Amino acid sequence: MLASKSLQLGAQAIKGLSRVSHFSKFVAPATITPRKPCVQDGELYSTTATSSADGGNEEKEKISVTFVDKDGEETQIKVPIGMSMLEAAHQNDIELEGACEGSLACSTCHVIVMDVEHYNKLEEPTDEENDMLDLAFGLTETSRLGCQVIAKPELDGLRLALPAATRNFAVDGFKPKPH
Repeated sequence: MLASKSLQLGAQAIKGLSRVSHFSKFVAPATITPRKPCVQDGELYSTTATSSADGGNEEKEKISVTFVDKDGEETQIKVPIGMSMLEAAHQNDIELEGACEGSLACSTCHVIVMDVEHYNKLEEPTDEENDMLDLAFGLTETSRLGCQVIAKPELDGLRLALPAATRNFAVDGFKPKPH
């Protein structure tokens, strides 16, 4: 009986959170950015909610991103606006580790933005991201964490190099599988 009640409450909480438009009415915009749940190719991910004059077409928009692995092999993919490069890499079987699953607690999703113009279009890294980048292998002037690089229209044509190695302090050599 207690377990059944807990499941019902959990389901209600999840259902309530998935209604972003209702949730955002009660939260001051300056304190939290609501996230929209999205499903693509059977995978659930979230995007930052945006107001759009075209009625939500921005959600369907995609940009072109090229990942260059340590051997120089290029993989070009289409990434939906609002998705992180870590999520995009995982959905497209690109070997970008992400041991902390995008919680900004490691440096294993380290990427190198290959074009300075694109790098300059990114938001400034937070202190937390800079702290994690200090632990990254092969750090460069245009290094960022893939979990913090979010697809937006002005990043179309973005090229990201994957470093030759990562530093995973949790379990050496462990590569988590995305959920």
